[in-house]
Amino acid sequence: MQFLTTRHGPAVSFTTALYDGIAPDGGLYVPETIEPWTESELARLPRRTLTEVGLRALRPFARGAIDPATLEAVVVEALNFPIPLVEIDPGIYALELFHGPTLAFKDVGARTMARLMAALHRGDDPLTILVATSGDTGGAVGHAFYRVPNTRVVILYPDGRVSPTQEAQLAMFNGERTNVRAYAVAGSFDDCHRLTREAFADRDLRTRMQLTSANSVNIGRLLPQSIYYFFAVGQVGLAGLAGQAGQAGQAGQAGRTPEIVFSTPSGNFGNLTAGLFAKRAGLPVSRFVAATNVNDIVPTYLESGRYEPRASVSTIANAMDVGHPSNFERMRWLYQDNVDEMRRDIAGCRFADEEVREVIRRVYETRGYLLDPHSAIAYLGLQRQEGVDQQGRQGRVGILLATAHPAKFAEIVSPIIGREVEKPAPLAEALARPRHIIRIDPTLDAVRNVLQNGT
Repeated sequence: MQFLTTRHGPAVSFTTALYDGIAPDGGLYVPETIEPWTESELARLPRRTLTEVGLRALRPFARGAIDPATLEAVVVEALNFPIPLVEIDPGIYALELFHGPTLAFKDVGARTMARLMAALHRGDDPLTILVATSGDTGGAVGHAFYRVPNTRVVILYPDGRVSPTQEAQLAMFNGERTNVRAYAVAGSFDDCHRLTREAFADRDLRTRMQLTSANSVNIGRLLPQSIYYFFAVGQVGLAGLAGQAGQAGQAGQAGRTPEIVFSTPSGNFGNLTAGLFAKRAGLPVSRFVAATNVNDIVPTYLESGRYEPRASVSTIANAMDVGHPSNFERMRWLYQDNVDEMRRDIAGCRFADEEVREVIRRVYETRGYLLDPHSAIAYLGLQRQEGVDQQGRQGRVGILLATAHPAKFAEIVSPIIGREVEKPAPLAEALARPRHIIRIDPTLDAVRNVLQNGT
C-alpha cells in the first residue's frame, strides 16, 4: 500500500506517512487506494469483535509495512475497552466512544497510532511527537505515549480555553520526569495548530530531530477512527434492527437493512473524514451529518460552495472551536473539490450554546441519558435531518458519535441538570493530582526552544 499527498506529492510507504505526519509538500497523506469490503465481510460484522473489525479495517493500509501477527497485537492492546451502542430515542443511538483511559473518542486513534509507531520504530534516536489540542487530543496522545520507549511528546493547548478537567489531564504529565510535556499557549487552538504547521515546515528543525504529528493530520491516527463506524453498523445488526425497515409488510422487504445516518460532532474534521474513508471502503451508510457549533466553516461551505476559514469562537463545546479545520483538505481531495458530490454524502448544521444546553437538559429529563456538549450537538444534528427523528416509521437509524464522557465537562453539564456528574476513577485521579502549568508565547521561537531544549 502506498500513500499520496493531497497536494500531488510522490507516493510513499505507510511507515513514511506515519512518521512524516505532514507531508514535505505541506499536504496530508491519503491512501493510494481504498480496498473495498466484500458483501460477505459486511454481513459478518454483527458476529465480529471490536478487535476483529479493527484488524480487518487496518490490514489493507499496513500491508507490507508490518507483519500480521504484530498488527494483531497492536490492535488487541490498543482497543482494550468497550464501545457500546446505546439507545436514546426510538431509532436514535449513541455510539459511546468514551470508555477508554482518557474518556474521549481520541483514545481509539491515539492508542493505535502510538503502538504502530513503537512497533515500526528502528534505531536509538527518539521520536518527537508534536501535537496541538483543543482539549481531548492532547490527553489521549499523552496517555497513549506515556512511558513508550524512544518517544517524546510535546503538547500545545490554548491557555484558558480548555475545560478545567481537560487541563488536569494535560498538566498531570508535567509534575514528574516523563516523556510527555504539555504547554499552555497564549492564544487559541488555531494558534496552536499554526505553530505545529510552522514547526513541521522548518527544515532545519526537522533535520535535527525525528519530528512527527499525532493530530488527526497523521494518517496513523486517522485510519483507526474508521474502525468504530464499521463496528457500529455491526452492532445495529446485532441489536436486531435490520428487520426494522421491513415492518411495513411489503413483499420482499422484510429483513432489509435500514438506512443508517451517522452524526459526527466536528471540529478539525478528522472523525468525519475517517467515516468518509469507511464509506469508500463499503460502509453501508446513507448519509453523514457534519454537526458543528457556531464555528461552522464546513456547513457554510456546503451551503455556499466557498471555503472561508476564520478565527475560531469560544463555545461550551470547546473541542470543536476550530476556524481552519485541517482535515477539510482531505475531504476536498476525496471529492475532487466537487461540492455537489460532497453534498450527496454530507449534510451540515450548526448550533449555538443555548440550543446545546437545552437539549442536554431535555434529553436527561425525558430519557435519563446524559450528553456532553459535543455529543449533544451530534444529537441535534440527527434531529434536524428530515425523517431521522422518526426512524421507526421511516426505516432509518440514526447513530450519533458520543465523543466524550459528560464528566469531562462537569462544570458545564452539572448546572444544566441540577446535580453533580459522577466522575469515573481515571478522571478523579487526574483531578486529585497537583496541576503544573507551563505557559509559553504563541511564537515559533518559543516552540523551537521547547522542542530543542525541553524548557
